[in-house]
Amino acid sequence: MSDSASIDQHQDSIHIAADPGDVYDVVSDVTRTGEWSPVCKECWWVDGDGPARGARFGGRQEVPGRTWETESVVTEADPGNVFAWQVGGRYVEWSYRMQAVQGGTRLTETWSLNDATKQMFAEKYADRADEVLDARRQEALTGIPETLARIKDIVEREV
Repeated sequence: MSDSASIDQHQDSIHIAADPGDVYDVVSDVTRTGEWSPVCKECWWVDGDGPARGARFGGRQEVPGRTWETESVVTEADPGNVFAWQVGGRYVEWSYRMQAVQGGTRLTETWSLNDATKQMFAEKYADRADEVLDARRQEALTGIPETLARIKDIVEREV
């Protein structure tokens, strides 16, 4: 990324009483995303049937008054360490990073909004772009802690 590029980013972490590999197995199964995400209600593999760099998956998002679908590309798939994807292959990037810690795993979820996303929103929403981007930022700020708490409950119940 060039020096002039800017990124809006938000992340949060949670401790999960499970092995990083067990956490990875859950978060990298995109078909389960609807179990923990407050916005993404369903995901499916478009090609392949599991996490691998370059694999594509679709998703259906819902917020009050709006439903839309996206296609994402897996950018990192390192079992027990990181699972990341980029919406549209170049827009918002999401990631889950696992770090082994005493008593389990520190799971960190990160949301990164890049210049390509800002440009797309400017083209799509014109004078409403800032308002729509602010809504997306707020969804990340409130959604990430909620998502992490749900993932924690799921993983700890299943291991």
